[in-house]
Amino acid sequence: MASFEIIGGSKLQGEIIPQGAKNEALQVLCAVLLTPEKVTIHNIPDIRDVNKLISLINDLGVKVESIKEGSYTFQADNVNMEYLRTEEFKAKGSSLRGSIMILGPLLARFGKGVIPQPGGDKIGRRKLDTHFIGMKNLGAEFTYVEKENLYSVEAANLKGTYMLLDEASVTGTANIVMAAVLAKGKTTIFNAACEPYLSQLCNMLNRMGAKITGVGSNLLTIEGVEELSGTEHTLLPDMIEVGSFIGMAAMTKSELTIKNVNYRALGIIPEVFRRLGIRLTHQGDDIFVPAQETYNVETFMDGSIMTIADAPWPGFTPDLISIALVTATQAKGSVLIHQKMFESRLFFVDKLIDMGARIILCDPHRATVIGLNHEYPLKGIRMSSPDIRAGVALLIAALSAEGTSVIDNIEQIDRGYQNIDGRLKALGADIKRIE
Repeated sequence: MASFEIIGGSKLQGEIIPQGAKNEALQVLCAVLLTPEKVTIHNIPDIRDVNKLISLINDLGVKVESIKEGSYTFQADNVNMEYLRTEEFKAKGSSLRGSIMILGPLLARFGKGVIPQPGGDKIGRRKLDTHFIGMKNLGAEFTYVEKENLYSVEAANLKGTYMLLDEASVTGTANIVMAAVLAKGKTTIFNAACEPYLSQLCNMLNRMGAKITGVGSNLLTIEGVEELSGTEHTLLPDMIEVGSFIGMAAMTKSELTIKNVNYRALGIIPEVFRRLGIRLTHQGDDIFVPAQETYNVETFMDGSIMTIADAPWPGFTPDLISIALVTATQAKGSVLIHQKMFESRLFFVDKLIDMGARIILCDPHRATVIGLNHEYPLKGIRMSSPDIRAGVALLIAALSAEGTSVIDNIEQIDRGYQNIDGRLKALGADIKRIE
């Protein structure tokens, strides 16, 4: 187990480049299973969750070659389906949430797929119904082996159909799309997720020979094809990192330039941070955050308290709720944070309260933050990272705090953020990794 030791209070300065998008990487890496031809992917982040998935598909028989930093080729011309029954696969698959997305490609190409109950963050119930209902709609037979905690799908022939998803699940939509591209006939998916990363997946599949229309909307139409070919694909910058760096700059009163952010793909994210009073400007494809001694939270037009809530895209992504919350602790004004999707994601606020933050946890989904306006700095403490996003929120709090903080269980942070300590040191942060 490793920890971060952070001496807070240092102002950061300089430029930082966001890594390739973690959530996109997990989708497009699974898509390489759809073709026996070579697929080249660039801007892959060097993080635990992505590396685990690369290792898993490699063990499944996919030839993986690193051609330069962040760029790999993948060729699934000799997939070993028997590997799915091994104990090694069960252990690897159950340690990674993104492993669920190998089901759609395997079902489409080989007529069957198996996955153990996937792991990931402990942030509340994360149901998989959307994935399996979608595959059943396409003609697959679904089985859950409770004794082995295994999910299995099989289908001799997938057939296109109309479906209305019960929720706009990003991974669920991705899995169903990857299954449908090789199904017979037309598939229509209504209430599909429309995140930029899902659009990236669809555009990649279209370059491989798929016929997907409505990309970027919540109504996707897919004409099934016989086979897919290879392609080359580049991941978007990680929007969660971009939002994390905006919050970090504000909390530490720092001047930062976030480079190459693909601003159009950020949606409402910059505007939400502006509502917290953070001045940021769009320069070319960069975001410049000036040093601010204070930032004032806006109110709604009728004078009521500002509420920041997560919502399906183009709403505010749930992965940045923790960052918005910690940023609000040093704002001037009050904010109601409403985390609708996961019932355990806000439980990390007890650590912020121990640091001196004024937060009232109303219930598992809502917290009221009364900003300290930098008049009362947070105090360094020892704490543990419960999940990826809360871990980075605690890291941001520690960077702004007086004294020394220690964050344990930083493997959680490493799952989603590449060399975060090295990149923060380059900006002037006093942080070191303790193995």
